[in-house]
Amino acid sequence: MAPRKKKAQITVYLEPDTMALLADYAARRDQPQSLVAEAAIASFLSPDAAERREAAITKRLDQLDRRMTRMERDVGISVETLAVFIRFWLATTPTLPEPAAQAARAKAGERYEAFVAALGRRLAKGPKLIQEVTEDQAAPTP
Repeated sequence: MAPRKKKAQITVYLEPDTMALLADYAARRDQPQSLVAEAAIASFLSPDAAERREAAITKRLDQLDRRMTRMERDVGISVETLAVFIRFWLATTPTLPEPAAQAARAKAGERYEAFVAALGRRLAKGPKLIQEVTEDQAAPTP
């Protein structure tokens, strides 16, 4: 068996915040601070450190891309939902004669406030429309 090499000792000065982070990390992992510091230094000096950082950045960019794709889909569904509603409303709502139109305009503000309150409750409690649409599409048709 080959004799084990003795580790070299160094003195390092750390900012108090960095030292606190090191101590906290080592405690959470139940590892000595020197082992954590050694691993961090080895990682920093490793020739493939740049490739690992690039891989981590690529992974994050992929996650952001997936989120953006979902957002684009959700916005598209929202726009189509609004368009369908507007077409339906225009097709089914007759034009009011002038005396009734004046009364309707007077009531419009009150109805709008009720709509905004209902929308706020819906957004606060869920489920969101996109979830319902997805669930409806995934359910097998009888």
